[in-house]
Amino acid sequence: MAGGLLRSIWRRIEGGEAVRAPPSGRRMRTGGGERLPHHATGGQPPEPVHATPPFSSASLPSPALMAPPSPPPGTVLFMHLAILFLLAAAAAASAAALEEEFTEELLLRPLPDRKALAHFYFRSSAPPAASVGRHHHLFPKAISQLVKKYHISELELSFTQGRWNYEQWGGFDPMSTSNAKPPGVELWAVFDLPLSEIDATWKNLTHTLSGLFCASINFLESSTSFSAPRWGFKSNEGNLRYGALPREAVCTENLTPWLKLLPCRDKAGIASLLYRPSIYKGYYHSQKLKLRSSQSLGIILDQTLTVVLQPNTINGKQLHSSHRQLQPSWSMRHLFNRKLSGKCLVSKSSRIFIEVDKGIVDKINKSGSDLSWNNEFFVLSNGPDRLTKDLNNLEVQSSSIYEYDVSNCSEEKPFDVGITWKLPLIWSCTPSPFHVSRFLMGSGNERGSIALSFTSTNLHKKIFGSPNDCSIKAIIFQIVPWYVKVYYHSLEIFIDGNRKAVSDVVDKIHVTPSEDKLLPGTLEMLLRFPCSMRSATLALDFDKGFLHIDEYPPDANQGFDIPSALISFPEFNSARNFPETDPLLGSPLLENFQEDTVVKSYTEVLLVPLTTPDFSMPYNVITFTCTVLALYFGSLLNALRRRISEEERELKKTATRHGLLPLLLAKLRGQKVDPTESGSSSESTGSKKLLFKVVFVAAAAVLFHYFSNS
Repeated sequence: MAGGLLRSIWRRIEGGEAVRAPPSGRRMRTGGGERLPHHATGGQPPEPVHATPPFSSASLPSPALMAPPSPPPGTVLFMHLAILFLLAAAAAASAAALEEEFTEELLLRPLPDRKALAHFYFRSSAPPAASVGRHHHLFPKAISQLVKKYHISELELSFTQGRWNYEQWGGFDPMSTSNAKPPGVELWAVFDLPLSEIDATWKNLTHTLSGLFCASINFLESSTSFSAPRWGFKSNEGNLRYGALPREAVCTENLTPWLKLLPCRDKAGIASLLYRPSIYKGYYHSQKLKLRSSQSLGIILDQTLTVVLQPNTINGKQLHSSHRQLQPSWSMRHLFNRKLSGKCLVSKSSRIFIEVDKGIVDKINKSGSDLSWNNEFFVLSNGPDRLTKDLNNLEVQSSSIYEYDVSNCSEEKPFDVGITWKLPLIWSCTPSPFHVSRFLMGSGNERGSIALSFTSTNLHKKIFGSPNDCSIKAIIFQIVPWYVKVYYHSLEIFIDGNRKAVSDVVDKIHVTPSEDKLLPGTLEMLLRFPCSMRSATLALDFDKGFLHIDEYPPDANQGFDIPSALISFPEFNSARNFPETDPLLGSPLLENFQEDTVVKSYTEVLLVPLTTPDFSMPYNVITFTCTVLALYFGSLLNALRRRISEEERELKKTATRHGLLPLLLAKLRGQKVDPTESGSSSESTGSKKLLFKVVFVAAAAVLFHYFSNS
């Protein structure tokens, strides 16, 4: 379309025809003929000139008027510039369309506790909006509109079920640092807006994400649910907002809209392995969405799904049975109940990686065996296309990654890869510098204490040696709801059982006190522990607040959640080093592993019991009171509103109905019977009953009034 427009403009320029509207002195075309302006014919309208019939020489206009007018030089120059501009715009648009990319990758890793880790990684990128406009070929339009409307620089949203086991699954690698998330929903965003507009934008963003991912993220709109950390979570200039919902459940309702952001969804490619029953029966499940936006790079969207599964040992081969820990053999078909039948057609690359941890590599190196896909300890079902080795700071191999390119697989030749163990093997993953746990102390519904425990893993000895005068930094970021009133001045620190002064351990602290029903409390603290420390404990006292009856959740007796605390170690970096990796391969997963990321870990979610009223008592009181009032007012109104004449008529009817048989017998015997006798006796009996009812109701009213006042 653009090419045809350019060709038509060029023909008109070569023919000397102006593209714009003709001036008043130039001839004009109307309908099927041509006519001249009035001033060219002496003010009289000219006769129409037709092309088909013969004309006389007197009716033809002059040759000067018949010749096409020559365009001005400025018009020709303008047309040349317009053509160059359109060509440049068409080239930029086509280049921008080609710049949108999508890649899909999967990482599989055996874990020491006989489980398997599967990490799905999808990346979608779009060029800057100035060159591509509002139309996208691969990038999800909903995310692009979200970034533009709310001016988002960075955003991360995670849905997690279960808790990452830092002791068994590792805490020092990029997987645990970037993809181990707290239970429930965690959301943080960095805005490119003035500080006065960020809170209102955050509330609108939570509602948009709630509708987009079918979750209760809109509960984070309240000022009591989010905070603005300074430096404890991520260095920022006050434009970061953080919120968490620990009790949010994760199910397929959240996974389905997450998959809709992919170009092929779960119909083709690596995402087709996401079989719902296999995914949600795992021990840990975390789906994450992270995006970055800038004027130079455009928008980069990373979607990751991390699951920890138990291999199917019934279908898998169990080769050894001894007193040592067993490692079950598994494959993709055993983990996900399906094979890979093809790539996503629009993906730039589709790769599957199998990672062997540092502990396994050390065992193989000690045995003198070659680290290949078929060695003394295990064998892979397929030979890899490439072997990538990770080297640490001491140039010692720490892990190995076997790479498979699945671009050529199809339904006729599906791809399946797995690992089969030959010998029993025991190893451990590299832990974080400290194992951190959090728990509650105290009893009752009035007050308590929050304790944070650090246990050294002696990781510093492997990295820094064994100096005695070194120290390890740790940053604590904790959000506390407003109804847990923490006394920050009551901070106590114990190192190896000995109490230490706060100034000796705390280098920097920032506290945002909570406000009742307005703001949560935020604690950011930089600690410095000696390297020789074996354990440390921090304790903070708090009082439990009281909530209004409308503020209790439906399951109030279960307790109230305190979100997980984030512990980061700024002196330790979890970045990988792949010197043999070809940068032209462009693996976003390996690039992400090589980014400088601070080692961090999340603690448990605390469950705090608060004073909870008996929600059934109002129902019982209302039911009992209404019953008593109904009996009282019903009897009183029945006695006061009943008419005497109607009462007498009813008594006569009753007496007549009951005396019909005796009257008939008396007549048959020839005796005289006076009907007024039975009627008078019934009337007297009814009057006594009515009087008794009035007296009883009056006595009940007096007693009720007396006891209610007393």
